[in-house]
Amino acid sequence: MRGFGTDRRVGGAARLLSFSGEHGALWLAAGITGAVADRERRAAWLRATALVGTAHLASMCVKRVVRRPRPRLATRLPLVRTAGRYSFPSSHASSATAAAFAFGALRPAGRRLVTPLAAAMCVSRLVVGVHYPTDVAAGALLGGVTAGLGAKWMRGAHV
Repeated sequence: MRGFGTDRRVGGAARLLSFSGEHGALWLAAGITGAVADRERRAAWLRATALVGTAHLASMCVKRVVRRPRPRLATRLPLVRTAGRYSFPSSHASSATAAAFAFGALRPAGRRLVTPLAAAMCVSRLVVGVHYPTDVAAGALLGGVTAGLGAKWMRGAHV
């Protein structure tokens, strides 16, 4: 996948996605925007945003336990710098997938935008050369599980 980053447009888009997803920033900003714009479901948006943050935090904790080094390709350097040196699981994939599930549940019409954007962010981590495919898969699984476990709480139902 890293080879696709040699195309200027693909590499640029992957770098932009990687930058915007650092520490879940894009998704946290989207959730806060949802809370401001949708006053009727403000509490649900804030809970959904908390789930995104929780997925990101959980992935950071797993990284500290697993301590898998990031890939080093002999022929290509990574296209971005990373906040940490460990790769498993991908925190970008965790927060992106949690956002796709949580925000998609609140705004089903928004799924058409959030889900492909989350998928592109996951793929971008491979294109920029900072994750193995299993890092991204595990991160996506962790994000989906986090959002699924918090779904009732997000909607305000008693857990």
